[in-house]
Amino acid sequence: MNWIGEILLSAFFLGLYDLCTKHAVRSNAVTPVLFFSTLTGALVWSALWAIEQAHPGLLPPSLVTEPLSAKQHLQLALKSAIVAASWVGTYFALKHLPLSLGAPIRASSPLFTFLGAILFLGERPGWLQCLGILTTLVSFMGLSLAGAREGIHFHRNPWFWCLAAGVLFGAISSLYDKYLLGTLHISVPTVQCWFSIYLVVLFAPFALGWKLRLWSRHLFAWRWSIPGIALALLVADYLYFSALQHPQALVAVVMSLRRASTLVAFAGGIFLFHESNGWRKLPAVLGILLGIILTLAG
Repeated sequence: MNWIGEILLSAFFLGLYDLCTKHAVRSNAVTPVLFFSTLTGALVWSALWAIEQAHPGLLPPSLVTEPLSAKQHLQLALKSAIVAASWVGTYFALKHLPLSLGAPIRASSPLFTFLGAILFLGERPGWLQCLGILTTLVSFMGLSLAGAREGIHFHRNPWFWCLAAGVLFGAISSLYDKYLLGTLHISVPTVQCWFSIYLVVLFAPFALGWKLRLWSRHLFAWRWSIPGIALALLVADYLYFSALQHPQALVAVVMSLRRASTLVAFAGGIFLFHESNGWRKLPAVLGILLGIILTLAG
């Protein structure tokens, strides 16, 4: 399979990840969903690690973890804490917001990453990137107007701000990934493996507190979309990193094509969850995608 096919498949599974997340948290307790979905990912990586230990060389390099120092373990634990903060915000938000609103906002994470690179890494935007940022902001205004028709006013809706916080922490995680992968040269599977394991460690006390009823909580119903969250994300990330390894693959094109996941999630929200005002939201959704593509292409 060529890299374009891989990234389009990655976009499909990333959209499927959003659909599984919405299905898992809708009218359901979020804390056990977070725990069991992350446990699924950790079990998959633990199994791959055990296979490599028992049969060295059996797995492809993209699935082989490397030994780490104690300091590197702490650095990956920090990565897990950032991702945990992002997922708590987005999971609670997607429970209460329509996916046709939440998915486009969640897809804007590369824009926040780019703004962070400007503020903290000294990068300077070109005119095309400025146009992309402006297009995205105008499209957000259009999405806000569409949301107001459903009684969701962004400026005073707490779940919108939860989602915004989740997206912000997701952008911070992307910037930190650049440090882990680019500066420290920790391999991708090593990062994925250990941050998945440390996520379980972080969520386990909250899952136990939920189980012991230490606070007011919602009922939990098991759904097969819960492990589906982790499996869809694992496949999406594997295809994404595989596409990046091709010499012909352009990073800007890869990142832009991956945002097609928003269309998968948006369509799922309309046709599977029967969300309203789909056609009114579509121009704003396409505008957000265009803005992201312009920003990344610049």
